[in-house]
Parts: sequence; C-alpha cells; structure tokens
Amino acid sequence: MFPGLTAVLVPSRCPGAAVAARSAPEDTVTSSFASFIRAARPEHLSPTVRQRSKRMILDSIGVGLVGSTTRVFDIALRYCRELYSSVAVSSVYGKPGVKLSPTLAAFTNGVATHSMDFDDTWHPATHPSGAVLPALLAASQMVPPNTKPNGLDFLLAFNVGLEVQGRLMHFSTEAHDIPKRFHPPSVVGTLGSAAATAKLLSLSSAQCCHALGIAASLAGAPMANAATQAKPLHVGNATRLGLEAALLAGRGMEANPLILDDIPGCSGFSAFYSVYQPKPLSAPGEHHEFLLEKQDIAFKRFPAHLGMHWVVDAALSVRNLFINYAGSFSPSLIRSIMLKIPVSKYINRPFPSSEHQARHSFQFNACAALLDGEVGLGSFSESSIQRQELRELLDKVVVEHPEDNVANFDKMYGEVALLLHSGDILTGKCDTFYGHWRNPLSKESLLKKFRSNASHVLPEEKIEAIITLVDNLENLSDSSQLACSL
Repeated sequence: MFPGLTAVLVPSRCPGAAVAARSAPEDTVTSSFASFIRAARPEHLSPTVRQRSKRMILDSIGVGLVGSTTRVFDIALRYCRELYSSVAVSSVYGKPGVKLSPTLAAFTNGVATHSMDFDDTWHPATHPSGAVLPALLAASQMVPPNTKPNGLDFLLAFNVGLEVQGRLMHFSTEAHDIPKRFHPPSVVGTLGSAAATAKLLSLSSAQCCHALGIAASLAGAPMANAATQAKPLHVGNATRLGLEAALLAGRGMEANPLILDDIPGCSGFSAFYSVYQPKPLSAPGEHHEFLLEKQDIAFKRFPAHLGMHWVVDAALSVRNLFINYAGSFSPSLIRSIMLKIPVSKYINRPFPSSEHQARHSFQFNACAALLDGEVGLGSFSESSIQRQELRELLDKVVVEHPEDNVANFDKMYGEVALLLHSGDILTGKCDTFYGHWRNPLSKESLLKKFRSNASHVLPEEKIEAIITLVDNLENLSDSSQLACSL
C-alpha cells in the first residue's frame, strides 16, 4: 500500500481524514470548474458520451500496449525502476510482472500511449485520453480495497477530465489551430488529469480548485520537441503531474484559487495563450451538455501525427488512379509530386532521418503511401525510412500552401498530385479521412485496431478480457480490475 497517503486523499471514502482546505472565492471561472468537478454525477453522462468515452478508453489502452514495445518506453521504464524506490502498487502497460508507484506508473503508461503518436486527437487539438487514463488506472489501484471506486465512478472521472480539457481549449481562439508554442496535452492535459483524479478520489470543491492551481504550475512543454523522443514525455508528464497535483491538494496544499481567471497584470493559466477569454463552466445537469456529446474524437489508423492522415488518404487515392493509368505503380513515370498542405513548420519535413521525424512529415507519409499502398507500424522502421526508392520519391516532392488550406484539424485538407513525364496530371484529395470525427471508425475497425495493437504484448484471452471489461465498465464493482488486467 501507499503509506499515509490515501487516508487524506479520499475524504468521502475515509470520513474525517482529510486535511481542511480554505474555500475558494465564489463566482469565479476557477471556482465554477471546481464546482463542476465536485458536482458531476454518473447520471449526467448521456448514452452517447458513455459510448464514445469507452471507445476512447479501449483505443488508448491499445496504443499504450503497442507503445510498450518502443525504445522510448524502455528508456522511461528503466529510468523509473532504477532511480526510484517506492511502494509499487500500480500496473504498467505490457509488463504483467512489473509494478510501480502510482505516479511513476502513470508517467510510464503516458509515455507508452504517445510513444508512436498513435493516440486519439480532439478538436481543438489535443490528445485527451493519454493525459487522463493512465492517472486514473494508477489511482484506482492505490485506493484501499474497501473504498475502491466502481466502474461508473471511473467512467465519470474520465469524462470530467475530458470535459475540463475541452473547456480550457475553448478559452482561446489560438487553441483551435495546429499549435506553434506549447504542446496542448502538456497544458490542458495536466489540468485534465488533475480534475479526473480529484473526481475519482472525491476531493472537496476547494481541493479541486487547488488541484487545478497546482497543476497549472506543473504544466507546459515546447513544440520544438515534437518529432523527438522527448515528445512522448509531454503526455507522460501531463498524466503524472496532474495526478500529483490532486494528491498534493488532497494533503492540504493550496494554490491560487483564481488560476483560470483572467487577472490583469498577473497571468495564471492565461500565460499559455496570447488570446485568452475564460468562461465559467456551468453546473452539471439538464442544462449542461458534455463537449464529447457534440464533438466526437478522431482515432488514428496508423501511428503518425493526425495531419498525416489527410495526405495518406489523398496519396492512396491518386495511387489507384495511377495504377489504372499505367497498369502498375511505376515511379520512373513520375516527374514531380505536388503536395498541397497547410502551413505548419513542425510537420513539414522534406527528408526525415528518424522514426519520430517520419511520423511528423507530410512528405514521408505521402511517399510511403504511394510506394507501398499503405502506411502502418512497419513504415517507420529505420530500414523503411532509409530505402533508396523512398528517398528518390522524396526528391520529387514539391510543396504548396493554398490560402484556403488552414492549419486546423476541422478545416484542413490534403491534396497529392502526380505530374507525369507524359504531361498528364493525376490528383487525389482528402477532405475527411476515415477515423476523423466527421467519419468515425466503425466498432469493427476500432476493435481490429485494438486487437492488433494489444497482440504485440498480450495473449488473445487477455485481449478479449480487456474488451469485455471496457464494454461493461459501468457494471464493474471495482474499477481497479481494468488496471490489473493490463
């Protein structure tokens, strides 16, 4: 067990044990968020929200399991096991015999989730599940056996974490576009993790308020580390540090109770955005609609930045035209390859040299799709990246940035044109790829992705058991069963 910790972290489950916290000022943006976290109840989740969030949970576990096979995950796990000694109670993705302390398990599982950039994406742009789910899985195993939250408690806490992230993203018009300064899950994800954990551990409204304030002091990571091994740390830290923020608030630590409000001359959460217009969060109930109700999620079919999915589908479309035209895919017939993509510097990489750069390269993903007729896990191996025939295609790529193609996941498109030596031009365009929230993956496609990902580290019977647990999450008497199954 985690000595001396849970007695002060779960006040409603251990009456009288919590450290008293001073109340936050009433009628502020920050207090409205704290009140929402505290007041949310399972009956506030519509059937649509429940179903969509369970799809997110299953997909996130799957990408975390396959992510446990990556080098960056191995580095993070070895770091946690070698440098820290603590009471180990929480499970690690893909490592049935390994347990870590709750915060380090959350960190390691968060790294796994984002290690391949295979995790879900929302609008405005962030990766919501990976920042919340690992913290909840770890926390569910930390709570004493007689006070374990049930599956419905877990699902509610997950949705509270999503809702807080989504509402924070709507505080700024800057957040609607592909980011340039801070990686969104490192900002809103940290507060989402704090909110979700605070809900699962039944913190008071005042403690929820302080958890958000503490999390804000632990948030933020620069976009310059995109396309490197450091990028998965952004999600690992978000879920870990949000969990720590809730634990600290539960122990009595206080923070600025106006952290989300716009206070002139003293930046709080507004420090992360150039344009900031916070709005109170309405109380849960019949007049509150969860954002997940009206804004579905995007699930990725292959492990790369979301923007790559537009150019890959456009490339596959024009590849089919080319095969019908020439009888086979013959690169020697191609004079140049025109990509029409939005302006976004960190995913415009003409000649990527590593797997992480390749996952963030419009040019690489378009050419891999043209050459192979698909993009998958194997596309980002070193041998695949260094292929001579792929490099020859990359040499032919020319990029244009049409004014109407904006760097926004709800508005952008991908277009790939093949200019042939014969003078003919073949064009493929994708406005909405399969997996986007406007064209969501079917249940069958999502299960196929999960089974494929999980099969890298788990036997078939465990894979099917996890599917059943997530599908029946509301009926679990002990939510830690899900974490124990990993």
